[in-house]
Amino acid sequence: MALLKSFIYLVSSSLLVPVLVLLSGLTLWLLVYCGGFFSLWLARHRLPRDRNPVREIAAYRFEIFPLPVQEFCKRLLALYEPGGIDEIEVLNLLRETEHRLWKALDGLKIMIRIGPGLGLIGTLIPMGTGLASLGQGDLTRLSGDLVIAFTTTVVGMAIGLVCYFIFTIERRWIEEDVKNMELAAEILAGSGVGRRGEG
Repeated sequence: MALLKSFIYLVSSSLLVPVLVLLSGLTLWLLVYCGGFFSLWLARHRLPRDRNPVREIAAYRFEIFPLPVQEFCKRLLALYEPGGIDEIEVLNLLRETEHRLWKALDGLKIMIRIGPGLGLIGTLIPMGTGLASLGQGDLTRLSGDLVIAFTTTVVGMAIGLVCYFIFTIERRWIEEDVKNMELAAEILAGSGVGRRGEG
């Protein structure tokens, strides 16, 4: 039993440095991601808010939509042939684009879980060594361990909260983009593209 306790203690203590490194790396990653998120928000904020999606798509004014919708509409028009557009190809393009948009959020979903989890691990490990130091009367090491424990908790929770905030907004953007893509597929893959091609 003593051997098992020593082994578990050794494994637990050895995880502290990797946890601190991961938390530091995730913090830097989040700062870079926030920069990209802000630029994306700024680009969407500049788009007209009073647009009518049906009329704009029917008039082929794609520039007033966010970039994912613009790219989808251009790829959809590229599928046009004199005989029309194959509905299977349209559906495949729509599902493929939708899948790619949702897949881009996987990193944020993982971070929402990993951030607090690493923060908890980084809290419990120093607490264990701190209690051992308290039993030996080493208050200096105890205070150092407590500082590490509380700061890792704060950093881990902050990463999770910020990622959840960004995830919520980007999920709403994707839902809106997918709705406009489905609308574009209905309009452009129907009679609208055929009349345009004949003209």
